[in-house]
Amino acid sequence: MLVHICCSVDSHYFLREIKKIYPNEQIVGYFYDPNIHPYSEFLLRYKDVKRSCKKLSVELVRGEYDYEAWLGGTKGLENEPEKGKRCEYCFDFRVGNVAKIAQNLGCKKITTTLLMSPKKDFTQLQNALNKAICGSNLEAIAIDLRKNGGTQAQFELAKNDKLYHQNYCGCVFALQKQRAKDELADELCEPLGAQIQPGSIKSRLKLYKKVRKCEKSGVKFELVRRKILNYRLKFASVKMDGKAVPSYFIFYSIFGRKMVKFSLLEHGELINLNKDDTILISLAKFNELGKFEYKSVRELMQNPPKLKRELKIRKALCGKDSLSPIIVLDEIKPARFEITCESLIYPQSVEKLRILE
Repeated sequence: MLVHICCSVDSHYFLREIKKIYPNEQIVGYFYDPNIHPYSEFLLRYKDVKRSCKKLSVELVRGEYDYEAWLGGTKGLENEPEKGKRCEYCFDFRVGNVAKIAQNLGCKKITTTLLMSPKKDFTQLQNALNKAICGSNLEAIAIDLRKNGGTQAQFELAKNDKLYHQNYCGCVFALQKQRAKDELADELCEPLGAQIQPGSIKSRLKLYKKVRKCEKSGVKFELVRRKILNYRLKFASVKMDGKAVPSYFIFYSIFGRKMVKFSLLEHGELINLNKDDTILISLAKFNELGKFEYKSVRELMQNPPKLKRELKIRKALCGKDSLSPIIVLDEIKPARFEITCESLIYPQSVEKLRILE
């Protein structure tokens, strides 16, 4: 039996129960989710599914990330509600692929762990399975394991086994609607460089890598949730005498206004301004404080330091709780400055790994 897998939370309980119901079947998992956006989220879910299947001794096959092919069929369906025509198309697309792979692998039956999700329409999924096997010798298995406390048991098992519990369905359209009232869809925001920022998908990839490492080495741990004050830089620029220059805004730089203008009459390595308590710092001084060797601010922008090291510079300049804007420039010299910045500071609940002694 080829079991299409959408995520570890839905698959973990589903696979366990399917193995009980069909004890004589060889179960093969097939992770195929080209609808998931962005790709980093696709990787995060795949790695956790792989971890889940290893716990259950289920063979896993990873499907292609056919995002552009999937996206092509969503034209005109962008504003459809959940459980609407876009979801119907999505199920047909993915389950149709499952049927093709099943035939290639010599499997006789197909099903999908989407049947486990309380947010999905069971009838739509049943129809998708039936359409997928039409004209073939495959058998579609559409079994409702959500009944009789199945959903509660599903979430309890996922929590006990410390699985990654995503906070959105997967597709960009559902995510945009879900985040419509928020100032920021964090899943769609990545810094210009490769810095791992709190609450980001990259931070969760790093966290669950630690989880797998702990499990492999037998280290006892728990995942706890903590509320933090998070920050995202949405847009920033610095102009000197009307010309944009490379600039790097240190994490937690908050301006009271989106634009400030002033004239600077001096050269310097470190200049404190009255405009929103702003600090201008030269790249040479930044390198000195952080023991870095950046040759230009452009290089710093493209390859920023780890956040902990960056925040040490903030602490050294104005204290760890400071929100003063700190801007790194190649050179600080007399000029008319125009600084534009749009940033966001917000509370967020994030997972932390705690080692148990």
